[in-house]
Amino acid sequence: MKRILLTGGGTAGHVTPNLALVPYLRQAGFEIEYMGSYEGIEKGLVEAAGIPYYGISSGKLRRYLDVKNLTDPARILKGLHEARRYMKTHRPDVVFSKGGFVSVPVIMAASERRIPIVIHESDLSPGLANKLSIPRATRVCFSFPETSRYLSQSKSVHTGLPVRQELMNGSREEGLAMTGFDGNRPVLTVIGGSLGSLVVNEAVRASLPDLMQDFQVIHICGKGKTDPSLDHLAGYRQYEYVNEELPHLFAASDLVISRAGANVINELAALKKPSVLIPLGTNASRGDQLLNAESFRKRGFSAVIKEEDLTADALASTVRTVYTNRASYIETMQSAAQDDAAAKVAGIILSVLKS
Repeated sequence: MKRILLTGGGTAGHVTPNLALVPYLRQAGFEIEYMGSYEGIEKGLVEAAGIPYYGISSGKLRRYLDVKNLTDPARILKGLHEARRYMKTHRPDVVFSKGGFVSVPVIMAASERRIPIVIHESDLSPGLANKLSIPRATRVCFSFPETSRYLSQSKSVHTGLPVRQELMNGSREEGLAMTGFDGNRPVLTVIGGSLGSLVVNEAVRASLPDLMQDFQVIHICGKGKTDPSLDHLAGYRQYEYVNEELPHLFAASDLVISRAGANVINELAALKKPSVLIPLGTNASRGDQLLNAESFRKRGFSAVIKEEDLTADALASTVRTVYTNRASYIETMQSAAQDDAAAKVAGIILSVLKS
């Protein structure tokens, strides 16, 4: 039996595409294991999927001043030692990485033993962890067509982003039943990233009196970020976090407000859900969400509001405009639909082993 080691962590976006590959890898006869940080978000998600999990020490490589820059190099070196020990004892046939800083020592250890490595880059421009890892990769898959200019054409391939099949099987009726909505008004869903966004939450709450004249609202706020004073507001339902419920909530949604992480916006495109994207700005990120959002705007998948332009009035106005023109957004996404990205990536992993 072939053994594959999956890696990636830090956010749900570094984990869920890995999980989307699992059915295809199992069908191809792989024994699957996962390596991530000791207690990162990836640990719970992977263990819930029944995949053996190996934790290693992890640190972050920062391009700004932070006291943790003094201690994290030791954590990274410890993680490299742990990854080397795993490679020696488990001898995977191939490693697949979705990025995040925990993946860097895993890639280094695999490269030292000449184990084939396949990397997937979700964002339009590669992040620092993948920039460090890509030179050691056998093949590099990517989500956005524009990413090709950052990569060697000889070993890169545009696959799209693997999307969990269960997201495609949601039921609108179950989603409405979960929320208690009657379905007589369109449903607007708000999702501010796996950790929740204070900026998005505040803008949505400020615009609720306006939005709820026309929409019922599902609000996924982030852990500890719900507002108890809104618990009994008719036509509004808030959650800290959802997992098994998400396919049904998306199925019930007519329109989505979201951050512009590559994972969630590609899921929305696969589901043909018109969206209003509010990307993280350069004050809180390296600007990858701005690039992701602009790509989706140009392709006619989404409208975009930058954080500096975000007001309650701007949000409500943009939501109404997108909803009015939803048929055009849906038609554009349908015409641009790609082949199953998860199947394509799994095929590339198999081809790397054969070669």
